[in-house]
Amino acid sequence: MFGTSLLGRLRRRDPGGAVLRRATRLTLVASLVFYGCRYGAGSSTLATYGLFGTIAAGSFAQLPGPAPQRARILVLSLPAVWVLIAVGSLLAWSTWAAAAGMLVVGFVVAFAGVGNPRLVGLGSAFQLFYILASFPPYQPGTLPERLAGVTVAIVLLAAAEVLLWPDPVPVSYRQRLADAADGVAAFLHAAAERLTDPHAAAGAQDRQRQRAYDVVAATELDRDPPGWAPTAAGAQDRALRICKVALQEVLAEADRLAADAPPKPIPDLAAARLLRSCADTTRAAGRSLSPGAPAVNPADLDVAVERADAEYPVGTSGVREAVDVPRLCRDATALALAGQVRVFAVGCRVATGARLDAEDASVGLFEYARRGPWTLYRWQFRSHLAPRSAHLQNSLRLAVALAIARVAAGLLQLTHGFWVLLATLTVLRTSAADTRTALRPAVLGTIVGAAVSGGVMLVVDEPIAYAIVLPVTLLLAFGLGRLLGPVWQQALFTLLLTVVFAQLSPEGWRLAEARLVDVVLGAVIGVLAGVAMWPRGAGYDLRANATRYLSANADAVEQTVHAVLGAAPPPDDALNRVRRRMVLIDSSYCQYHSERHDPRHEQVNWDAVLSAGHHVVPGAEALLRRNPPGCLAGWPEAESLLRDSVGRLRSTYRAVADEVAHGQTPHPTPPATTCADQLDRIRPLLGEADPRSVRHLVEVDRWLAGLADSLAQVHPRSSM
Repeated sequence: MFGTSLLGRLRRRDPGGAVLRRATRLTLVASLVFYGCRYGAGSSTLATYGLFGTIAAGSFAQLPGPAPQRARILVLSLPAVWVLIAVGSLLAWSTWAAAAGMLVVGFVVAFAGVGNPRLVGLGSAFQLFYILASFPPYQPGTLPERLAGVTVAIVLLAAAEVLLWPDPVPVSYRQRLADAADGVAAFLHAAAERLTDPHAAAGAQDRQRQRAYDVVAATELDRDPPGWAPTAAGAQDRALRICKVALQEVLAEADRLAADAPPKPIPDLAAARLLRSCADTTRAAGRSLSPGAPAVNPADLDVAVERADAEYPVGTSGVREAVDVPRLCRDATALALAGQVRVFAVGCRVATGARLDAEDASVGLFEYARRGPWTLYRWQFRSHLAPRSAHLQNSLRLAVALAIARVAAGLLQLTHGFWVLLATLTVLRTSAADTRTALRPAVLGTIVGAAVSGGVMLVVDEPIAYAIVLPVTLLLAFGLGRLLGPVWQQALFTLLLTVVFAQLSPEGWRLAEARLVDVVLGAVIGVLAGVAMWPRGAGYDLRANATRYLSANADAVEQTVHAVLGAAPPPDDALNRVRRRMVLIDSSYCQYHSERHDPRHEQVNWDAVLSAGHHVVPGAEALLRRNPPGCLAGWPEAESLLRDSVGRLRSTYRAVADEVAHGQTPHPTPPATTCADQLDRIRPLLGEADPRSVRHLVEVDRWLAGLADSLAQVHPRSSM
């Protein structure tokens, strides 16, 4: 019964068998390398670096993508591994030199993840390569053997990734984005039908709407494994992130348009025709993300927008009744929707590597696509060299903790001092709470493992016995231990190290004692560093960055409205400030998902907070293209209405920012107004106003209403 229960538990924790497959691959490669180097070549140095190279690259490195991609990353990482081992070997002559090197290497390796968070998994492996080489004995003459052992291990591991039970490839982010585009396109077609005939197929539209929301929700980045989410600073990943937000905005605008369906059928409605063109472009853009598919061409959409813009109702006289405000509202929403569809289409072109012409980059969001990859990464690094950057804080915390651990291990002359740094690396987390949580299983598992190992070594002192059980302990440590939990994993890893070093440098039961002392020392250093340096983690930084981010959005919105009223220049600086702060909040948000969350802060819909800026930036750019600065100058009534609207919206931004900053639940803001509401607001202002000015007023007011609607989403998910 116990065996059946354990087997069922393992199956539930590893339903696809991925953990056991990887553990088996690692066991085969590690056993082959260790036996070949230790007993075939007769070299302890080759065996040590071959085995730990396999463990570091196969277990500590969490690599992204399918098997061929992981294998390619492993092979391409070899030059960096050689450099780290060479530097560590040359600095091992002095504790202080090795610690200084650890400080630099620890920070550089950790901070390098800013450019591509999917490669953060390589950071722990790189740290281990330097740590292992930086400890005595100082033998620079053994450097060729060290490099050879690691090289053989990594090459064999890369081959095993491709040839031995490769993991099944999950649905890619591009495919899920394409599915979302297809679902949104279907809803756009249904909404267009509803505009021309409000009583037709209401049930079908509701089903299409629900499906569209479901498939768009599946594109959230936190639903992807870290290795598959488009989180890098490169042009294609940035384009995919923009595509996701653009698709969310298309769906939101379509929802508003569907809610504003005219009470009577209008067979030839310009908004409906534009909506159908948007649906076709959205579906084609989504399909272009599939491998081998042709790039989408937004030219047909541009023609449809020009046609709809030309048919925009402006009236034939200055009489109040000549302006059809409800139709103006619907057409303004349709044009805003078309702008987001174009953003999505251009984003898909960038994501597939297509070259952009001048018109494609004119929206400003994709100007970066004209830059080289190194320029983009340099911008990303520069953005994170800020006190509130979660990446900067985590990198400094880790580097300082590892350097202190290296000094302690050297001054205490510990035989296996690298275990101290390994324990620090294992325990240290991005917040003090998470570090304390990791401490208990690390120490408890080590105590259990040391007790068992010490007992075994008192009874068995023949190295051949440990050579025989090495594959079993490898499989237990990296397969069973990972599935059963951190205590088991730490205990079985301690047992594995005992089995390995009993063959490399037999020390009897004192090896288990040394392991326990080293782990406790490293854990204490990790906890102290976690408590002393930025203990509140990314959750605190996320709230602080969100406050600044929302304030920057409020400034950009206010300056955009003032520009339309002719009271201020175009808000280029304000929009650039939003883009810069968007980088920091994105970083904090990604880090936040790796921590234990305070239940109070779970009450905030962080996705909606991040989307606020994406709504402001492209919306303001599109608004100013159709409504140039000063277009509403000289209309006091419109100025009064818009200043009142933007003042209330700015107050809402401030209120939400203040509540988020203090960990409070943001109160839902009033939803966006419908066209009927907008008609009541604007009708008293018409008088003898120029119909084109009325059109500008409707567009600006409708944009502000959409921003209010997006802010209404920044409240607990459960109440949404």
